[in-house]
Amino acid sequence: MIRAGSRLRPVSDGGRLRIAAREREKVSAMNILIVDDSLVSRSILAEMLRDAGYANIMQAGSMEELFTMVCAEDDPSCSLVDLVLLDIHLPGKDGIEGCRELKQLEQFRDVPVIMVSGLEQLENLEPAFAAGAIDYLTKPPNRVELKVRVSSALKLKGEMDRRKARERELLEMTARLEEANRTLQRLSSRDGLTGLANRHAGNDFLSREWLRAIREWQEFSVIMVDIDFFKPYNDSHGHLEGDECLKKVAGALQAGMHRPADLLVRYGGEEFMALLPGTGIEGALIVAIAMKEQVAALELPHGSSSASSTVTVSIGIASSRPVENMPVERLIAEADRALYRAKEEGRNRICVSEEEEAPPGS
Repeated sequence: MIRAGSRLRPVSDGGRLRIAAREREKVSAMNILIVDDSLVSRSILAEMLRDAGYANIMQAGSMEELFTMVCAEDDPSCSLVDLVLLDIHLPGKDGIEGCRELKQLEQFRDVPVIMVSGLEQLENLEPAFAAGAIDYLTKPPNRVELKVRVSSALKLKGEMDRRKARERELLEMTARLEEANRTLQRLSSRDGLTGLANRHAGNDFLSREWLRAIREWQEFSVIMVDIDFFKPYNDSHGHLEGDECLKKVAGALQAGMHRPADLLVRYGGEEFMALLPGTGIEGALIVAIAMKEQVAALELPHGSSSASSTVTVSIGIASSRPVENMPVERLIAEADRALYRAKEEGRNRICVSEEEEAPPGS
């Protein structure tokens, strides 16, 4: 709050002056390349530029010499050129053709070129600008004009460099965000303990593939799997061992599935669900048997099970060739009833749904 009678102090210009000084230092440290066949002309320009505060000056006597110096794609000196002062009249390849070829190189595309021309050559400036030059100087150069035009060109180069740096940062940030989104998507669709698809991802997969099965009138099977007497296992072995058991059983169940089109889901707790698009009851039974055998091969001791001395699973299977308006929940309910019957009959077994497949058009 500003009280009555108080005086506002003007903001110091010290900060702005320091920033301006740093910008001048950056500009003066940029690299200038003089291309002229006359050693005298090159020396005069170089001396004027040094007097103006530019220390990093390179020289070439022709376009051929320039290309020999810096045209290699992997030559680090390419990135050191920030401005080219190019004589319009050169032996061999003249400045206009040289500028055109220079601008075709990726590393010189954003490097400003100032043409240096005698008064009698000013009619050549239009093709020089068409070739990619941004400005011109007349011979003999005026010190003030040289300083102003060079400063303007280098400021433009600095701004282009900053713009490209911002674009690179934006591209890198976009790539990082896309990767983060992919990671989040993977994490949101995976069960944190077993690494299998979670129930949400399973429901998405089921909805999508169920519609495909209806559209193409293909068979679809669901396998429900439950670890037998898992609560007593947890109580006797502890939750850490229970988690290890879940991970090992999940790996064994996955090993029983071989088609990339199928999906194994941790449905909840110690219950798993295998979704098999394009698979009938015979194929689903083969997968279920393989799953059961893979779990048995683990030989995980289970002293609290009345079905076996090792960890076992009960499995229910349902299969259908769905038709329009047939709810997917019906198939899941059939597989769940088959699993319940497997438990009722003593566990450590596979039961198939007793429901008959719905006829087409029903």
